[in-house]
Parts: sequence; C-alpha cells; structure tokens
Amino acid sequence: MSLFEICVDLFREESFLINKKYLKMKKLVFVTLLLVAFACKQENDFTAREINWDRDICALCLMGLAEQEYSVQAINKWGDVIWFDDLGCYVNYKDSEDWKRFAGDGETQAWIGHCETGKWIDAEKAYYRYGDRTPMGYGYGALQVANDSTYDYPATAQRIKDGKSMRDKFMKMHKMGESHKHEDGHKH
Repeated sequence: MSLFEICVDLFREESFLINKKYLKMKKLVFVTLLLVAFACKQENDFTAREINWDRDICALCLMGLAEQEYSVQAINKWGDVIWFDDLGCYVNYKDSEDWKRFAGDGETQAWIGHCETGKWIDAEKAYYRYGDRTPMGYGYGALQVANDSTYDYPATAQRIKDGKSMRDKFMKMHKMGESHKHEDGHKH
C-alpha cells in the first residue's frame, strides 16, 4: 500500500470503524514515514567539485574543459553541476531559459578557477583582470584580491555583455587558423 493510499485510508470513515488496531498501526506508519522524510532532507552542498576531464563539457559552447584556471562550475540547490570553459560562457548562459530551469527559484553557487593557481574561488566575489588568453577568448582571469586593474564580478559581467572582451580577436584568429588548415590540405 502506498503512502498516499495510507493517508487516504486514515481519513475514511470505514477505516475508523473496522479495525482500531489497524488504524493505530497506519497512523504510526504514517508518522514514522513523515519523520523519516524530514530527517532525510539534505543540506545543500555547494562545495566546489573536481573536473572530470574526460566527461565535463561547457553547457553553452559544448567544448571540453581545458584549463581549470578559467573553468567555471555552477551548483544548484539540488546539487546538480553545470560547467563552463570560460567566464564569458557562464555570463551569457545566465541569461538563458536553460539557466532559469537549472537555477529554479533557489540559490546557486558559482566557482571559478583562480587564473594563476587553478584553486576554486567564488566566481561572484572574485576580481577579474582583463587580457588573459582564455579558452573561448573572453579574456578575463579571476583573482581573489583586487588591484588597480581589476573589475568586480558585476562590472566584468556587464563588460562581457557589452562586448568588451577579446572574443572578436579570438574568433578572427580561430578563423584564420581554420583557413590555413584548409589551404594546407589542398596543396598539390
């Protein structure tokens, strides 16, 4: 008998009249199940995870993760993790319907690799320097401490949305590399 059926049965008049002993047992089972359900409620685990290099890919561009120093991971209240190979991918994904489904109405935590050590730091409390050569060419590397040439997360995210990144240069270089490969492949 399912938990739902037990609950329905508890409040049916015939159940009260038929067997008081059975009723007491059902109430005890119901209360026990409720206590177990509340006791099993887990605390949210927002600790940074380790990258599975052969499996984890960027949720936005679907590229394999290449460098922990620039990778971002976001964890939702259910403990699900999504990965990004560049801060720019994370920032752009946060505006998507997929992000809304992932985050729900709950809390999320994002971690980014420190651009010099690879150690996970809070992505939205980090400071960002501009000019790094990042996997997708946005050019922002995370630091734990601010300096004269860094931006906080809100300013960095806005800069990325405004197109203030190295992405255009990165894409031109990438296209040039592809055209050279194509030319090399057709030499006689």
